[in-house]
Amino acid sequence: MIKKIKNNTWDLLNGIGLGGSVQLFLDGALKQYGWFRSFHTKQSVDANGDPLPWYTYPFILFLKPRLKPDFVVFEYGSGNSTRWYGARVKQITAVEHDAEWIKLIKPKLPGNAKVIEKPLGESYIQAVKDAGERYNIIIVDGRNRVKCANFAVDYLTNDGVLILDNSEREWYQKAKEYLKERGFRRLDFIGMAPIVGIETCTSVFYRDGNCLGI
Repeated sequence: MIKKIKNNTWDLLNGIGLGGSVQLFLDGALKQYGWFRSFHTKQSVDANGDPLPWYTYPFILFLKPRLKPDFVVFEYGSGNSTRWYGARVKQITAVEHDAEWIKLIKPKLPGNAKVIEKPLGESYIQAVKDAGERYNIIIVDGRNRVKCANFAVDYLTNDGVLILDNSEREWYQKAKEYLKERGFRRLDFIGMAPIVGIETCTSVFYRDGNCLGI
C-alpha cells in the first residue's frame, strides 16, 4: 500500500514536471553539495553550514584535496572563501574595499587570515605587493579583475597559480589573453556555484611544475 502511494505520488510529480526537482532536493548532488542551504541562506556554505568559496562546485572539488598546509595565498575580495582557505593553508591575505563588509567578515576569520582595506583604484590593484610576499595561489574574485590579474601575476611563486572566478564573462577576456601571453595555460571548471542557479566558470591558470600538480 505504501509503495503504491509513493509510486502514485511520483507519477503525479513527474506528470506536472516537478519530479526531477523534488528528487534533487531529497537526495541529489545539489543537496549533497549544500546548494539548497546556500540558496535559502544566501551564504556560500556547504550542507553542514560551513563556509565555501563562491566558485563552481567542480572547481571546489578539484582544488580542496590539492591545497597544502604550507601554502601562502592572496585574494582579491573577501568572504567565506577567506575563512575556507584559512582552515587549510598557512596564511591568507585578502584585500577588500568595502569597510562595512570587513566589519562583518573580520570577526569570523581564523588567526592565519587577515583582510586589509584599500579603496578601489591603484592601491587596491597593487595590494598584492605590500607584504613583500610571493604567493602559491592568487585569487582574483573582487573588483577591477583584469587589472588585478595582470598586475598580480608577477607576485606568484615559481610554482604559483592564479584563479579567476566568473571567467566566462566577456569583459575578462583581456586578462585571459594576457596570462596566455605570459606562458600560462588555462583549465576551466564550468558548473553551478553556491547560492545561484546559473552556470558559471572558475578558471585556474598554471605553468609546468605548478603547486597543484596539474
